[in-house]
Amino acid sequence: MTTEHKDHDHHDHSSHDHDHDHDYDHDQGHEHSAGHSHIGHHHHHHGDREDVPFPRRRVLIAILLVAFAIATASLVQVRSGEATVVTRFGNPSRVLLQPGLAWRWPIPFESTIPVDLRLRTTSSGLQDVGTRDGLRIIVQAYVAWQVQPDAANVQRFMRAVQNQPDEAARQIRTFVGSALETTASAYDLSSLVNTDGSKVLINDFESRLREQIEKQLLTTYGVRVAQVGLERLTLPAVTLAATVDRMRAERETIAAERTAVGNRQAAEIRSAAERDGRIIQAEATVKAADIEAQSRVQAAAIYGKAYAQAPQLYNLLRSLDTLNTIINPGTKVILRTDAAPFRALVDGPPGLDRSK
Repeated sequence: MTTEHKDHDHHDHSSHDHDHDHDYDHDQGHEHSAGHSHIGHHHHHHGDREDVPFPRRRVLIAILLVAFAIATASLVQVRSGEATVVTRFGNPSRVLLQPGLAWRWPIPFESTIPVDLRLRTTSSGLQDVGTRDGLRIIVQAYVAWQVQPDAANVQRFMRAVQNQPDEAARQIRTFVGSALETTASAYDLSSLVNTDGSKVLINDFESRLREQIEKQLLTTYGVRVAQVGLERLTLPAVTLAATVDRMRAERETIAAERTAVGNRQAAEIRSAAERDGRIIQAEATVKAADIEAQSRVQAAAIYGKAYAQAPQLYNLLRSLDTLNTIINPGTKVILRTDAAPFRALVDGPPGLDRSK
């Protein structure tokens, strides 16, 4: 019994140990599962702790974006050919003239307005104006202008036309029309329309027109006048007829003056020629008389020598000279041939043997 009891006790102990081992294993398995669950739960909380910096990063990015937006809103670009007026609460505070980037306070503290500085051209349109001599002409002028590139004149342009170039051109057109009327009244029509180019004063007209508007445009609008010129100049029908009549009268006057000058010069030439002819003729007459006198002297000397040497030959030559003087090719003379001086024609030279 004792042995069985021991064996039984041993069996029970073994069973208890087995149960204990089973329970241990079960407990270990439970603890292992619980450990895994605890570890997983621990890792879950560790992941939550890593997500904590993300809101801070979002805030930092938002701050950077806001700062960038403010910096962008504070930058202004000044383009070439423009000036930028910076206004503070609507009032101009400064003018930026150098091309590039510049700083300003963001809206609504400061805003910018670009002002065009490029050269512009404005035409006056056709204007009916009067000249000094009471005639009417139709003229059209142009003005090349630009806003003066300095702070004072840019602000003056802003105040005058609210930075509206079309409005500035309209007002400049009015100024030019008034100046055309004033300038044209200082010139006669012949100084503007003439067939003689040396009498046309268009350049002087343009210079005076520029003087009329240049100072006024600068002081009123801050605008510099680069050039002023006449595009067109025409005449109304009445003025055209008067101009044609005037030009015809001028041409006739010029023709009469030139005819008179030609006649006067011709008379002077004829008078001079006649005077020179008379002088030459008188000189020739004097020379001829001298020559004739000398020839007579020489002839008398020759006749004297001939008479001294051959008196009969002398008489014959004198008779021939006398005949030559009184008879020409158309003369018919009937005379006695036995009388001198015709005897020489019949008898011949003295001492001539006629029997031969």
